[in-house]
Amino acid sequence: MASELPLSSRARRTTDSPISYFVQKAIETPGLISLAAGLVDESAFPSEEIASVVADMMADPKSAKAALQYGSTLGYAPLRQRVLDLVRASDGIRPGENAATVANVVLTTGSQQMLYILCELLLDPGDIVIAEAPSYFVFHDCLKSSGARVLTVPMDAGGMCLDSLENLLESLERTGELDRLKMIYTVDYFQNPTGITLAADRRPKLVELAKRFSKHHRILILEDAAYRELRYDGEDVPSVKRFDTTNEFVIYTSTFSKPCAPGLKTGYSIVPTDLIRPIGNLKGSHDFGSSNFCQHILDRLLESGAFQRHVEVLRGVYRRKRDAMVGALAEQFADWPEVSWTRADGGFYSWLTFPDRIETGQESELVRRSVREGVLFIPGELAHVPDARGTLPKNQIRLCFGVEEPAQIAEGIRRLRRACRGMESVARSE
Repeated sequence: MASELPLSSRARRTTDSPISYFVQKAIETPGLISLAAGLVDESAFPSEEIASVVADMMADPKSAKAALQYGSTLGYAPLRQRVLDLVRASDGIRPGENAATVANVVLTTGSQQMLYILCELLLDPGDIVIAEAPSYFVFHDCLKSSGARVLTVPMDAGGMCLDSLENLLESLERTGELDRLKMIYTVDYFQNPTGITLAADRRPKLVELAKRFSKHHRILILEDAAYRELRYDGEDVPSVKRFDTTNEFVIYTSTFSKPCAPGLKTGYSIVPTDLIRPIGNLKGSHDFGSSNFCQHILDRLLESGAFQRHVEVLRGVYRRKRDAMVGALAEQFADWPEVSWTRADGGFYSWLTFPDRIETGQESELVRRSVREGVLFIPGELAHVPDARGTLPKNQIRLCFGVEEPAQIAEGIRRLRRACRGMESVARSE
């Protein structure tokens, strides 16, 4: 028998994402309502617009050849310019007001590729990344593969608590560990998993903190703005990148998967100038450039205004879904005042918090009951990292309203409430 295959230390640190279990359970269980995986509504894909763009593109031999050929590692130049214009317009930036140019834009195979590349590029085992608690658990997997140590900062209704962040930075300085801190990570628009948005007045302060504590080297802020376009209430707020006028401290990353179509698998980032070459070198080793064909499609969608029109349609679609979820939560949990949840102004998620004694983990009674009732959610513990004592919050869940129709969302919440029957008195009496 052959001896065991010797995997690299990075491969040994890499495990299957816990989300795989819940995706598989949804596939295997007929009639199950999935409020778990953060997928998008298939009925809202811009199929006709994309079909028209592809037909036009293929009808012209010149544009067909350009789209079907290899592209560049950093991405199709016209789309890179449109991405920069899109972010500038959202932030109210005129050309020349910010040091970032089209040369600082990188197109990737979804925003996830950039998250992985940055881990490869910046992190050695033992380096530190600060994230919100809770935070995007798929990125936690990237950090684990890199051997990074993740420290967390609590959130409130305004997002990451910057006083707590400042205290943590001061603590790292006192203990001589500040030189190991490489990144501060934030999902700052309608956060995955909580739906919370970083308050407008905290954004410039976050940049100021990164600058102030960059004493050994530059501390980067990784701004994950994947859900920014999907706002249903209120006015847009400037990105954190807006306050990085010298383009040194903030990496802005986003994606066309949520506001357009995930099958196009195209993300984009605006990065500091001194990261362009090393990112390009690593990305070249990955793929020599992401799908050139998809980038040409997206460029035409943006040029024609079809992308912007589709975003407006999506806002209406998902607003109805969000309203169905929070309305059902208010109705079904009205008799259990200890339970609370977030009402996101955009994105896909509500964050439900039970009393401390109600366990929601993967092996919990609530998960078993919920599957029997025909509804699935993501245990909140997956979005946390253990604290210094190795403990995790075990009384929270993430609910996604992206996939199911409003009636099914409401039925899913009814099923969740049925799964909870009999647990209220346990929480109150023990």
